[in-house]
Amino acid sequence: MPDAVREYHYRVDRDGRVFHDGSEIVDPPVLRFFLRAMRRAPDGRWLVVCQGEQNWFAADPTPFVVQRLSLDVRDGRLAAVELCFAGDYREPLDPAGLAVDGGRLVCPVRGGRFQARFGRLATQQLAPFLVEDGGEPALLLAGGRHPVAIAAATPS
Repeated sequence: MPDAVREYHYRVDRDGRVFHDGSEIVDPPVLRFFLRAMRRAPDGRWLVVCQGEQNWFAADPTPFVVQRLSLDVRDGRLAAVELCFAGDYREPLDPAGLAVDGGRLVCPVRGGRFQARFGRLATQQLAPFLVEDGGEPALLLAGGRHPVAIAAATPS
């Protein structure tokens, strides 16, 4: 009889916190590992495989939640933005991919393979650098205006 595959189930809340059996996972190296190894299973669920164990993540719609930002502000101007996730996993913001989807800011992560959602604090941190440019939102970053795309509404 083949060995059974051990499975664990996690939940990612709207603030990007990870829970297992009602307890929050707070160990930074574990959280960073999860975010670096996360992938989509063929059935669309979120999965991390570790030493043959399957770790399933329930997240609506994504387990990648920008919890806060590290802002490089020089002379009152935003020079660079670093996205900060659970476990202090970090990535630079690609302003070309910044968009609004369902009223929330989103951006590509992990080389554009996945989409991250901005949490409340991260959105508040970026707000002073968002402007209206010809009726459309734009991010003032590194001396330029970067349009913020508006995701098309999906039909009901």
